[in-house]
Amino acid sequence: MDREQILETAISLITGDRHNSYGEASAHFAEVAKVWSVVLGQEVSSADVLLCMVSLKLVRLSGDPTHLDSWIDLAGYSGLGGELSKKDEE
Repeated sequence: MDREQILETAISLITGDRHNSYGEASAHFAEVAKVWSVVLGQEVSSADVLLCMVSLKLVRLSGDPTHLDSWIDLAGYSGLGGELSKKDEE
């Protein structure tokens, strides 16, 4: 799979399958942040959730840098993070 296919796959997941399964990303990450805030006993933001998910993918890739699914997910989280950061500015 080349870089274009990796990015296209990530796009199809965050705008298709995963979007259809989990709903609007901003709402989903906000809900995760609420749960993590209770579990951790401190305020967690949607941005924190995204950074933690990116970190998870980086740790997985450090164990196996050939795991394509983690690269695809990392690209997807990057796209969602960039989008959510713009919403925070509005």
